[in-house]
Amino acid sequence: MQYTVRGRRRVSTGAFALLFALPPAVAADGLDVPGPATAVSFAIAPQPLSTALLAWGKQTNVQVVTSSGSVANWRTDGAQGVLTPGAALDELLRGTDLERESSDPHTVVVRQKPKPGDAVAPDAGLAFDPSSVIPLATVDVRGLITDGGFKADSTRSATRTETSITDVPQSVSVVNRDVIASQQAVALGDVARYVAGVQYVDGYGGSPLFLIRGFDAGLGMTDGMPNGVARTEDLPPLVGIERVEVLRGPEAILGDTSQNNNFGGSINVVMKRPQAETVRTLTYSAGEYDGARLGIDLAGTASKDGAFTYRLVAAGQRAAKTPQGDGGGRSHYFAPSLAWQGAHTRIMGGLEFVDNRVPGPEHAVLLGSTLSSRSTVRDVPGTPDDLSTFRTTRAVFELDHDFSDDWTFHSQGQYVRQRSDGRNWTYESDNFFGMLTPVARSFRYTADYWTWQNDIAARFRHGDVTHNVLVGFDLARTHAGDNGTSGVTENIAEHPTNKGDAFVATRPLPYDLRGGGDAFSAETKFAEAEIPISTTVQLLGGSWQTNSGLYLQDQIAVGEHWNILAALRRTSYRLDTSFADGTPRRVTKSRWIPKLGVVYKLTPEVSLYADTSTGFQPNPLLGKDGQPLPAATSRQVEVGGKFDLFDHQARLTAALYRIRVDHSVSLVSPEPPFFATPGPGQTNHGLEVEFAGRVAPGLDVLASLTETRIHNNDDTRVTGAPRHQAAVWASYRFSEGSLRPWGVAAGVLARSHSLGRTSNDGQYFGIPGQASVEANVTRYGENWRVTLGVKNLFARTLYAVNFDETFVPIRQGRVVLLTGSYDF
Repeated sequence: MQYTVRGRRRVSTGAFALLFALPPAVAADGLDVPGPATAVSFAIAPQPLSTALLAWGKQTNVQVVTSSGSVANWRTDGAQGVLTPGAALDELLRGTDLERESSDPHTVVVRQKPKPGDAVAPDAGLAFDPSSVIPLATVDVRGLITDGGFKADSTRSATRTETSITDVPQSVSVVNRDVIASQQAVALGDVARYVAGVQYVDGYGGSPLFLIRGFDAGLGMTDGMPNGVARTEDLPPLVGIERVEVLRGPEAILGDTSQNNNFGGSINVVMKRPQAETVRTLTYSAGEYDGARLGIDLAGTASKDGAFTYRLVAAGQRAAKTPQGDGGGRSHYFAPSLAWQGAHTRIMGGLEFVDNRVPGPEHAVLLGSTLSSRSTVRDVPGTPDDLSTFRTTRAVFELDHDFSDDWTFHSQGQYVRQRSDGRNWTYESDNFFGMLTPVARSFRYTADYWTWQNDIAARFRHGDVTHNVLVGFDLARTHAGDNGTSGVTENIAEHPTNKGDAFVATRPLPYDLRGGGDAFSAETKFAEAEIPISTTVQLLGGSWQTNSGLYLQDQIAVGEHWNILAALRRTSYRLDTSFADGTPRRVTKSRWIPKLGVVYKLTPEVSLYADTSTGFQPNPLLGKDGQPLPAATSRQVEVGGKFDLFDHQARLTAALYRIRVDHSVSLVSPEPPFFATPGPGQTNHGLEVEFAGRVAPGLDVLASLTETRIHNNDDTRVTGAPRHQAAVWASYRFSEGSLRPWGVAAGVLARSHSLGRTSNDGQYFGIPGQASVEANVTRYGENWRVTLGVKNLFARTLYAVNFDETFVPIRQGRVVLLTGSYDF
């Protein structure tokens, strides 16, 4: 057996046997560590004890010698506040059967407490001889501080508290920084590709659209707070993101009641925040289509006593373009944040500024009802490049206060202002001339929203039963669109730059796609028929949306084997808008939303769970009777298992689920006054299997398998739903010989065929199944890393899983990408 020195080196079993015969542990405040003897600020979050000891050892510059078996199954509540190093270590070990001993000013041993009746070593009184320690190979601390390569062990977004993933009766995936770096991800659309049950679809304006278990992913969440607006959602670069969490199943229990049919799950983006551990990292990338990116990440203490910490993330991008030639892409990102840590209170505030200009995704159109009729024209001569601009300003705060060891208060909030505008082209069918006429569209949309969450958490113990109770209240308010009213204006000669902050403008172009692009003949036909080539503007009236909720949750641990999660939310929704004639209109909805789940831990490595949850989605659209449509509801039942493998360095998760929805996405009439009707209800069944972790020294694997069956209640055929989807990614870092500085990685993404449907006549067409291969090679230095990779290695023509005839996104061909980082 091998024991681990957490912070510097490893020692052999024989050496640890001598370390077992150390003098009794010193007092907490008497721990002899380098540096000042006064208390400093610790901000070690709840996490597996092994990684918490690594963080403590790195901050105090002390080696922590442990037996991997003794700490593998323990979690710690962390160490927060201004503490002496010894007191902080005692906080980490609180509630365990472990104790610490100090062997010298630079080494601490963490071991199991002796039990009554245990034999006492005959040499227990011998002094410790440091020369008996046999050092092995130096360990890269940065690699050990993670949750074991690709494996993550905790989530906060699923329960609004830091919770072990094995204790959550729900399928949760966490994409950490190791995965992001290994796969050379440069945008959020790259991050979730290997996650079971998740599909990525290109949007008109370049923003990523995600499907989870066959449903839209909704507006998503940032730091556990639901976003207030979709489509104008502007995501930060990955250099500013700590990790991405994918929650499967309806998340109305967390306050996500967006109008996007989000019954399959949600994506939570966790941002980087201030920390005491010093970070000085420069990241960069260069690719043919992504252009050049440069980012910097700085963190550390901002005061001598360590009470103030900071984070500063900045990034920029230039020269992004599409294979069809649309260019002009660029982005800027700036995110400073500052935190103060007292004995029992922590306050954090931060700002984010995002300015992205994104070329529209490469796309064609269908000239018929089959994919083989795809147009050869990927751009219309004489039209500007497809381009969208997103600007976001976000202010955020967090407040944590510990009333005692068992009572805590958490409050967080955000204010976000977004603005987007852009242009792209599609087409409309002209029945009079038999032409397919391209149409240039431009849009502008603004929105602002704020979110405020407050939670009081308490812990109660009764024998072998522990209750972790959380009572919360949250409030969110969103203003979307213009302050004016909705309406349609025909025959505007000029571009509608003065038409307000929310509109969609459509202008036909004198070009015949079916006739081979004879622009002159098309323009002549328009002139002969005295049809003016003018712009039609649809004004988007503004609305105020208010969401509030009362939240009660109890996480119950019964003995060593049972965990129960029971939650109840009273959610209320109010929409204030106006009819086309300016008459005020108000829609209100309220509902109780329950959630219940059970986990049974068969062994420390195997846990089985079952869960039922409810989805709720208010609908602000008007039906043909002029009244708001009814809210949509769903119910999910899920059973599964989580299996820790390879000495807890990897996890296999398997889930079976069924989601029933009473009615789905509303069908909106394309003509004024744009009345809507509810879409058909549906039932989704599926199996998801996901594996993440380290299977051997240096070898990390991420794999997923998804089997899906979807049935529409009106017996129509299902679009955008491949039945089979699989992905595997493996990364290996050499550890011996001349190849030791090198690493290699490769992955395969594959799915079966799906169906699309034309919007004008309802014709179905097939979207072929496909597979994509990517690979890279990495050179590691002492404080730097460079990766050269190829995506879509075999240059396959790749399509999204769903589209109609007006927008056929075509993924990039073979792409060579250079990425790297430098710690200074």
